[in-house]
Amino acid sequence: MIEQELPDMQQMTAVAVNALEDVKAKDIVVLDTADKTPLFAKMIIASGDSTRQVKALANNVAVDLKAAGFEILSSEGQDSGEWALVDAGDLVVHIMLPAVRDFYDIEALWGGEKPSYHAGAAKPWHAADN
Repeated sequence: MIEQELPDMQQMTAVAVNALEDVKAKDIVVLDTADKTPLFAKMIIASGDSTRQVKALANNVAVDLKAAGFEILSSEGQDSGEWALVDAGDLVVHIMLPAVRDFYDIEALWGGEKPSYHAGAAKPWHAADN
């Protein structure tokens, strides 16, 4: 039997994605993690171009989710701005600088396909040091 996604989960995901798009997040990926962990049902991963944008994206996600009536359990990483996380219970949102996202590659850890973050670039970030 296949479970249907709850309307609240669809709405929560839509609010978070819209909040990311409002502040021009890049490479937004939504992963369904319900069959991989009981801790949360969905994960969103996005990139920001600067530490300031990463902080603004995390703040916008938290503010918009809260305004839509969803509880924010915690928010981490906004001090440095390299990797911020917003935990809304069934939804976890990761926002990272492209180099940090490339290094940790959490899409691969959770079974998602890795997008091409650097479309048009001659080399991926990790190869820039070669």
